Amino acid sequence: MDKPASKRTAQTPVPSTKKTPAKPSGRRKKPKLLAALPAGEYYGDLVRAALMEAAPSGLKTRHLVAATRLNPWQVTRGLAHIKDVAAAEHLTPITWTFREGFRFSDEPADWIAYEKKQFRQILNRLTRVITGTLDPHLARYPEDEWAQIAVAQLTGVCATLAQLSK
Repeated sequence: MDKPASKRTAQTPVPSTKKTPAKPSGRRKKPKLLAALPAGEYYGDLVRAALMEAAPSGLKTRHLVAATRLNPWQVTRGLAHIKDVAAAEHLTPITWTFREGFRFSDEPADWIAYEKKQFRQILNRLTRVITGTLDPHLARYPEDEWAQIAVAQLTGVCATLAQLSK
């Protein structure tokens, strides 16, 4: 039993009415908004808001991390959501340049330059697949029907990409 307050000594602990905080589990609590939205959409909304605030200039990934307080992986996932869904929904094409980073541009010339750059990258990847994998495959097994079809199809795709990247 507790002693009356007047008879307590210095060694007797005073009972506390406050609850002791639970030990931290090492995990941060997720905001309630995150429970309502899929994670990619939530990150995309934060990244989109940061880019809209920065418009017309852009933000590099490290600046998006600072502006949104997300980690780099979450920012990347948010950017993917913007490219997959939000840009088309809001009619705001997203572009990237080395100098300005990611941004929403109102200039069609910026969109076209970004699109051409993307097509050139895809063309380079396909060319390397053909020269580095399919050509040696066909050199060793010239009768392989699958490799012949793949080279024929990818050669056509490469010709289209070459025209689009000009």
